[in-house]
Amino acid sequence: MKLLIVNGPNLNLLGTRETQIYGNVTFEAFFEELKKGISHELTYFQSNIEGELIDQLQNSNVDGIILNAGGYTHTSVALRDCIAAISTPVVEVHISNIAARESFRHESLLTPVCNGCIFGLGLNGYRLAIKAFEL
Repeated sequence: MKLLIVNGPNLNLLGTRETQIYGNVTFEAFFEELKKGISHELTYFQSNIEGELIDQLQNSNVDGIILNAGGYTHTSVALRDCIAAISTPVVEVHISNIAARESFRHESLLTPVCNGCIFGLGLNGYRLAIKAFEL
């Protein structure tokens, strides 16, 4: 199985950004460990630019996408429309518990068009999303 992890804005700062919320591990270090524990082909893309995220989703040739859209989760109709338009299943992941944070983070525009959503379990949410594709 081929899976793609797509991370949105500011997730390139993991390990240094608000470590009390996001932890002190970089995503690159986590990704290397994650790849060791699975037999699937796993690739990773990160961008702070909405259009690049959309292009990546539209042009991917994978069996499933794990998406942490960061702040675009709550604002991007364009990203929502993209997910609705592609046939590749998408699981939405958030490192923090967005329901327990600021009220503007409580609504995800993406959840209704994703196959599932995992949030609040730290980086382990990515592991769980992989497992979801195995079911």
